[in-house]
This record gives sequence, structure tokens and C-alpha cells, in this order.
Amino acid sequence: MTVQKQDDIRKALIDRLRDSIVRCRICRDAPLKGEGDRLPHEPRPVAIISAKAKILIAGQAPGLRVHESGLPFNDASGDRLRTWLNVDRDRFYDPDRFAIVPMGFCFPGYDERGSDLPPRQECAPRWRDEVMSAMPQIELVLAIGQYAQAYHLGDRRKKSMTETVQNWRNYLQSNIGVPVLPLPHPSWRNTSWLRKNPWFDQDVLPILRQHVEILAG
Repeated sequence: MTVQKQDDIRKALIDRLRDSIVRCRICRDAPLKGEGDRLPHEPRPVAIISAKAKILIAGQAPGLRVHESGLPFNDASGDRLRTWLNVDRDRFYDPDRFAIVPMGFCFPGYDERGSDLPPRQECAPRWRDEVMSAMPQIELVLAIGQYAQAYHLGDRRKKSMTETVQNWRNYLQSNIGVPVLPLPHPSWRNTSWLRKNPWFDQDVLPILRQHVEILAG
């Protein structure tokens, strides 16, 4: 089988997977916790699955602005994340450079304090393994926030997000599966965390940008 034929087959598989995800309504039609826990609005799964990208951005779940636009990280958090990566919007949304697949594909709604709820519990068990299997070319996972870190690091994750990010060298240099670089969420809510942890800017971001330039330059 030629390389071109293999590429065509993989692209077809990913196209079918993408179509299946777009049609997914499991959080509305079969909520894990029962009828009272249905997603309170029409689902709109948001993900960029790629046959070529070597970097996977694994976030938690879309916010309301992303839900409305259908474009991942199309908000202030995305602006900060693109600054961390040192890429513009064109490079960021190039599917040959970055796959962007959150732990939950749909906006989960707000809690009583007005904060985003956690990713829906139905989503990752249904889709995550299949999505990862469809992208064997991934060479680096950027695990953003505790939910992505829990999935991609498993029991190697530390007790807190801060400790996990501080341990980044061990995950990045590990020979267990695809290298993972844990990151805090780029939300404005984490601005105080960034101020209290200047080592993130000083130590982690230069390494992050090096890998981005090499793998998605």
C-alpha cells in the first residue's frame, strides 16, 4: 500500500469520526446521572481532529463563547494560550499543526456561582480512546487543566494542578507513551496563579515554545 493510500484511508477514518462527534447528543439524550442531569441546551460538540498535526491541545470543555462560535479557544483564554505558544490565529487553527480536542466536547453550562461546570462525564469515556487511536502521529500532548491531566497522566498526576505543572520535566521526558506537558488553564481566573508562580513563565514557556516551533513551525 502506498503512503498516499494510507493517508487517504486515515483521512477518511477521521472524517467519519468527526461527523459522528458532531452528531453526538449523549449528554442530552442519555445523561450519565439520569434525566435530571440532561444538558440544559442543544449540544454543539467542538473539536479539531487531525490526520497530520503532531501537537494535541487537550483542554477541558468549551465555554459559552466557543459554544456560540463553534471555534475552540475563540475567547480571551485562547488569546493567552496563543501567546504562550507564540503563534498567531492562522497557525493555531491550522489542523495540520494542531489538533484541539477537549475532554468534553460541549459547553457544560454554569454552576450557581456563574463558573463553567466541569466537562460532562459522558464524553471522555465515549470518545477519548477512539480519538487518540485515530491520531497516532501525535508527538506531544499539551494537557490543559486538571481534567486533561487526569486522563493523560493517570496516577502519575500529583495531588494538585500546581504540583503537576511543577513536575513537567518528568512528564515531558518520560518514555511512557506520548510526552505530556501539563499546563494551567489560560483563563483570566488563573491570573493570580500566574503571578504567584513566576517559574511558569521563566521555565515552562520557553520549553513549550521550543517544542511548538519544532513540531508545528
